[in-house]
Amino acid sequence: MKHQLAIVIVAIAAVIGLGASGIRRATPLTLVYPANFGNRISIPDDNPMTEEGVQLGRRLFYETRLSANNRVSCATCHQQAKAFTDGLRFSQGVDDTPTPRNAMSLANLLWVRNFFWDGRAKGLEAQASFPLTDPHEMGQSLAVSAQKLQADGRYASLFAQAFGTPQITGQRIVQALAQFERTLISANSKYDQYLRGEYQPTTSELNGLQLFFSNPNAEKNIRGASCGHCHGGPKTFIELFHNNGLDTVPADKGREVITGQSIDRGRFRVATLRNIALTAPYMHDGRFANLEDVVDHYNEHIQPSETLSTFLQGNQGGMGSAMSGRGDLQLGLTTAERKDLLAFLHLLTDSSFIQDKRFSNPFIP
Repeated sequence: MKHQLAIVIVAIAAVIGLGASGIRRATPLTLVYPANFGNRISIPDDNPMTEEGVQLGRRLFYETRLSANNRVSCATCHQQAKAFTDGLRFSQGVDDTPTPRNAMSLANLLWVRNFFWDGRAKGLEAQASFPLTDPHEMGQSLAVSAQKLQADGRYASLFAQAFGTPQITGQRIVQALAQFERTLISANSKYDQYLRGEYQPTTSELNGLQLFFSNPNAEKNIRGASCGHCHGGPKTFIELFHNNGLDTVPADKGREVITGQSIDRGRFRVATLRNIALTAPYMHDGRFANLEDVVDHYNEHIQPSETLSTFLQGNQGGMGSAMSGRGDLQLGLTTAERKDLLAFLHLLTDSSFIQDKRFSNPFIP
């Protein structure tokens, strides 16, 4: 009789989604993304994707109680309408102190392994802990954040659904946030639609696309902007660090601070160009207010230095003079070519991404 009862209990538990231990199993989530993005994704074994984990992470992303003053959330500096940036040169946190660098877009982090402009964080879980605990950003320890959420019975239930028990910990907070951020996939711009054969670009957009991916060669009369070295492929970034010629003597040492090697001076992570028209201002220090200024920089104002990217050194010989009277490198795009290049960059805007309700604030009906 006892044996039969045990079988019945296990059977009922299986029906309602419980394991034999009585702990509810979260629902596995399979991410859907374009095949041309590749499968070099980063999901740690100890934080698998689940529907409940992602929903919890979405709520935490917009939760202001994770900050010391209960007014700042992750979404404060990463707003969906701006492709998860904030439109500011430097963000401001709980004490209104400006951050040292510009807020990066959170699009397509599933394929990223080293986070922040200098690559200091290995993985999204590690990345999430930095702004949460930084005294000038959200300014609160993970332990305190866990205590504040534990006092809310609704969160205890949500953590139980996502992780099996109602215990709220700092580790689980960053794991849920990481799960949500991995779902922020932008893959439906007009450029993507063009690649799928669903959109016919204008002549200007096609010219810009050709310039973007072409390397200039004067001998063969090839015009090009040589952007594809760093922003090639459908994701429009490669996970490398480059000195892109902003300054001859960089005020911000960039990657060198992390590696301790002088060859990394002034090098920063290559940012995705997805939704680039929505993420102004630009560069690690937000010095360029608009895309026109960015194109002008690469066209006319690359500053030579010992650690300047070899890609930028190598593309100067085909389109105009290699050096101006001021000593800065020049690419030589014409006014019409710059206009076409900008048209292509606007082709990377994914309107569905910034309107996707799965990524929106769950506290707003």
